[in-house]
Amino acid sequence: MIQIENVSFQYNNSEKGALKDVSISVDKGECVLLCGASGCGKTTITRLINGLIPHFYEGEYSGNVSVYGMNVQSEELYNISKKVGSVFQNPRSQFFCMDTTSEVAFGCENMGLVENDINERVKLAVSELEMENLMDRDIFKLSGGEKQRVACGSVTAMQPDVFVLDEPTSNLDKESIERLKNTLLLWKKQGKTIVIAEHRLYWLKEICDRVVYLEHGRIMFDITMQEFLKFSEQKLQNLGLRTMQPHCDESSKRHEYIAKKSDIVLKNYYFSYGEKKVLEFGDMQLPKNELIAITGQNGAGKSTFVRCFCGLEKKFKGQTVIEEKQYKPKEMLRKCYLVMQDVNHQLFCESVEDEVLLGASDTGKEIQERAREIMQKLGIWEFRDKHPMSLSGGQKQRVAIASSVLAEKEILIFDEPTSGLDYCHMVSTAQLFKELRDMGKSIFIITHDRELIERCCNYELYVADRQAILYGL
Repeated sequence: MIQIENVSFQYNNSEKGALKDVSISVDKGECVLLCGASGCGKTTITRLINGLIPHFYEGEYSGNVSVYGMNVQSEELYNISKKVGSVFQNPRSQFFCMDTTSEVAFGCENMGLVENDINERVKLAVSELEMENLMDRDIFKLSGGEKQRVACGSVTAMQPDVFVLDEPTSNLDKESIERLKNTLLLWKKQGKTIVIAEHRLYWLKEICDRVVYLEHGRIMFDITMQEFLKFSEQKLQNLGLRTMQPHCDESSKRHEYIAKKSDIVLKNYYFSYGEKKVLEFGDMQLPKNELIAITGQNGAGKSTFVRCFCGLEKKFKGQTVIEEKQYKPKEMLRKCYLVMQDVNHQLFCESVEDEVLLGASDTGKEIQERAREIMQKLGIWEFRDKHPMSLSGGQKQRVAIASSVLAEKEILIFDEPTSGLDYCHMVSTAQLFKELRDMGKSIFIITHDRELIERCCNYELYVADRQAILYGL
């Protein structure tokens, strides 16, 4: 049983309250979906349940939270963790070990269990989640989807009563989402209580019992999933929510790409991590000044390709030809701007406005006006004086996108740019990408977001088995 009673919370150094007089009751074995626009308070509620508020995130707090009889405000965090298992939006942020097997066992070790019990729990979790192929591997060489499965395995081994998940599918492909869905169905069958904050909604309609919609830190409605499924697509869009309809196979819409003289030419695109071959593209051509979606399963090599392309992989020896001029990887660094999947690695400044202007060649009046226009378009102007690290995941993503626009590079690369974005901000981001293309930029987007692809991309580079095929859309 989870009881949140009349809770208001405002983070330190924040002018606005993250939650305002919120009350929720979750029964044992229930699965509750928290949804709403980026920054509406979903993540804050998950932090109330797992004790990160007030034990880690400090601020102005009123009201009461209890989880299975424990007062979260006064209970020690390690006692709460025995009852509540958490899977974060970025699973890497919750890893402590170098290899996967140790990571799955880590939570149990932290609970002080004896070795035999730990081994049995790890074995059971690995079997239940069908993750035998992920054991005894370097945790830093896993794909986003594989890391998510290891995070789920780690909390499963602890056998908590409550599972809290924050945007767990933000970087997952279709197959990985299906695996996660099966994991949640397993937990539900075991009678576990599940609270999940999410923007992608379609995969949860067979799992969640209730839907709680938040707006500006307040609960606007708390209804059954059956009632929620009656909402029209237009109503969902008006609420800033993603579709409840799974996306169909798009292969029928693809057509063969015919190479052009103006293309970007890739030469000798081969790359290995030690003895493991990751890329075997060889030579190929990509259209210049277009929007290209880079797709494929988690772990297919998409991120490795863009790192080679923009010159970040030091051991990569391939070359790129643009307008008949040949560029070495180091030279491509000056032509490309990469917004990484984990934007926390590239936020450096004390304010959002300074961050957005960081890559600009000058800070004159014209650039400042352009920065304001972009921040308003992406819905981050109101946060211009905030520290970037104080924002939600989706808001940070938009800050990094805005910064890339002002960097004045001719090639822009985005790795999962809509992770953590609600419907409205996904639409505005897609529109901005189209405007950048019309300005003569070449844009590459690693994404599993079919809604984004449908809205702005004209080409799709599908990566599988170390190879790549380019399609027109």
